[in-house]
Amino acid sequence: MSDCDTAAMARQPGDDNDWDMMLAHRPLEQRSAVRERFVENGIGPDQVKEPLADLGRSLADALASGEDGWADPFGGHLAVALLAAEVGAFAARLTSRASAVRAHAVDALLEEYSAVTVAARLGVSRQKVYEIARGGDLSKSRGGSRDGRRP
Repeated sequence: MSDCDTAAMARQPGDDNDWDMMLAHRPLEQRSAVRERFVENGIGPDQVKEPLADLGRSLADALASGEDGWADPFGGHLAVALLAAEVGAFAARLTSRASAVRAHAVDALLEEYSAVTVAARLGVSRQKVYEIARGGDLSKSRGGSRDGRRP
């Protein structure tokens, strides 16, 4: 029996739902591979929950403590590396979504106000206003369409 088969058998009913919740920021086609990487390294969805919920603060605080074995409560250095990568993926998703929403809002502002006015209110250059507005394809952020549904 392969390690993947063993990992799959070790899962409990409902684990896939737990993983889907923990990895909801990931595109659907990536979730299985990410879940398997965690499972293969002995990391469960509950271990992923805390660093995602606190945006990596617990990981950073543990490192900043300077204590020997700072990574042990998380499952060791490999676990910390995987967890930190997942916090990064989550942060990238939030950044993408926020950028898409901002772009859509700026695009709407440009329909009503001049670029100079919008730039002054946002504290950016006129050129930056156009750059922001062009980045507003909400479908790229996996959350909706350009018409503003579910950004």
